Amino acid sequence: MSLEAKLSRTRNIGIIAHIDAGKTTVTERILFYTGRSHRMGEVHNGEAVMDWMPQEQERGITITSAVTNCEWKNHEIHIIDTPGHVDFTIEVERCLRVLDGAVVAFCAVGGVEPQSETVWHQADKYGVPKIAFINKMDRIGADFPKAIRMMKERFNSIPLPIQIPVGEEEQFSGVVDLIKQKVITWSEEDTVGLSFELSDIPPDFPPQVEEYRENLIETIAEVDDGIAEKYLEGMDISEKEMIHAIRKATISLKIVPVLCGAALRNKGIQPLLDAVVDFLPSPVDIPPVEGVHPLTGENEERYSSGKEHLAAFAFKVVMDEGRKMTYLRVYSGRIKSGEDVYNATKGKKERIARLLKMHANKRERVEEVGAGDIIAVIGLKNATTGDTICDESHPIILEPMEFYEPVITQAIEARTPSDQEKLMVALDKLVEEDPTIRVKYVDETDQTVISGMGELHLEIFIDRLIREFNAHVNVGRPRVVYRETIKNAVEVEERFEREVGERKHFGHVRLFMEPKERGGGIELPAEIEGGLIPEEFHAAIVEGIREATLSGVIAGYPVLDVKVRITGGSYREGESSELGYKVATSSAFKKGCLQAEPILLEPIVKVDIITPSEFVGEVIGDINSRRGEVESMTNRGPVSEISAKVALERMFGYSTDLRSITQGRATFSMQFSEYDKR
Repeated sequence: MSLEAKLSRTRNIGIIAHIDAGKTTVTERILFYTGRSHRMGEVHNGEAVMDWMPQEQERGITITSAVTNCEWKNHEIHIIDTPGHVDFTIEVERCLRVLDGAVVAFCAVGGVEPQSETVWHQADKYGVPKIAFINKMDRIGADFPKAIRMMKERFNSIPLPIQIPVGEEEQFSGVVDLIKQKVITWSEEDTVGLSFELSDIPPDFPPQVEEYRENLIETIAEVDDGIAEKYLEGMDISEKEMIHAIRKATISLKIVPVLCGAALRNKGIQPLLDAVVDFLPSPVDIPPVEGVHPLTGENEERYSSGKEHLAAFAFKVVMDEGRKMTYLRVYSGRIKSGEDVYNATKGKKERIARLLKMHANKRERVEEVGAGDIIAVIGLKNATTGDTICDESHPIILEPMEFYEPVITQAIEARTPSDQEKLMVALDKLVEEDPTIRVKYVDETDQTVISGMGELHLEIFIDRLIREFNAHVNVGRPRVVYRETIKNAVEVEERFEREVGERKHFGHVRLFMEPKERGGGIELPAEIEGGLIPEEFHAAIVEGIREATLSGVIAGYPVLDVKVRITGGSYREGESSELGYKVATSSAFKKGCLQAEPILLEPIVKVDIITPSEFVGEVIGDINSRRGEVESMTNRGPVSEISAKVALERMFGYSTDLRSITQGRATFSMQFSEYDKR
């Protein structure tokens, strides 16, 4: 098979969802039905192939994204199983950055949950086409129409059911395929779900089947002129025509096909695989990847082809038995084992020692890979997450990744001098793996401060320090990372005059500072008013303000939500300098913060709790005791959903307290919302 033919039969997909929606269970079934695994791994007993880390097996959650590949109907599918917990959102972000399509799993009971929205919007950010899989149709409280309604309300997309369930809760037995107009049922005798039956829709089936089918055709007609013409003329639309039209509309982000099933009961996975092949794009279906030439700054494109110049993106770095392994998405060109490549981001040559196809933590050595492949590489010593690997003679830098700022810190210190040595080595390696972890050494306290995305994030990080590197540490109580801002508007001026070396440095500025709305960030001056300071010093003035915002006047936290204007200043021929204006501006900003009544802002998190209705009073009472604010409460029969906003500092240990007051029957999710005064 030629490379181009192989590319058209390749699918690079991710399984993304809210925590506990069944992503890993879906992935395990996919691997089993495609013959990649010979037995199904279960998350609840710690045997899932894709959850290979000890911490994942113990907790029953996904922590790190795992890459694998399988074949279905003569198509090669590369799959990345991602975490659902908000603390590990960066894993989802960096995977979506390199994927061509995504399967978004939803719980049929919970519908669109908070982290579902986060991952959906992350996929939208990178223009990733999606299909939705409404899982857990066998659960008590499963409601397919409600899940569809929630998708319509919360997403700027058109969810298009191409299946509807046959029965719900305990009665769930299969699905109606609205395209083929067939009923697919799984045999109860076949405990692993390998066999299923395709049959005609019985005449006594509920009338909503025809309604859903009509809605399917109408929706496709709205986005496809060919289908619209046939529909208006009352002509029959073939299965092939419908699949082609849905595929086209899915890839152009106009619709999202919706399927359903019960992964844990082995129902609905084979049609989901068919949908991945039928509707999600191959590498040749997506637009060419864009970047810039590092020397000329001109825009460049690379089409998905083995004949193009090499362009690959490093989206993940892991330490494997002490050796650095870099995961690459190859967008164009080819890479051979043993050859030299160019890291355009770092401006350095690198050598490919080994190329590895990964199956979770298992590996298969290959000699050559090409466009469309997701591969692990050993030998890239300088590469970090977000780097571009290319040909030195035709360099390109692809769009880098943005990383989230940490919201929680914790002090750690080595127990013994030998542990200190291990600790420094371990921190360097783990920080290279996880760009959302920050490490800072504090001389005054002789402690190392680590910062991360949440309590669980830091807990896992410390556990890995001990297990993987045998670095034993004493751990302090987690502390939140605050921000600072001002309450009032103020005008300040500052003058800097000093002789440094043999040269006089002068700078004089007047600033007007005023608070912005929450989430407004820092607004730097666009111009110098009055024309008293030459334009050539503008960049130094802006740099002085930018540096001053990194450390506030209350406790040294970064400053947010302030607008700054340069309203005046003066200039001296032969004495004014960039250094002078930079220092003067920085001092003026600090002085302004002190005069404008500085205040601390603390991170506020959005908490969503699903609890049995009889415990609603206790849960709300507990939220109030944490100075939280209940924003909404929705009754869903036996369970209620409570949404609240609480200061992060008051949420330490919440999972234990919630279990205690609800007899272990409530669940919750938490994600950063904003910085605000509480």
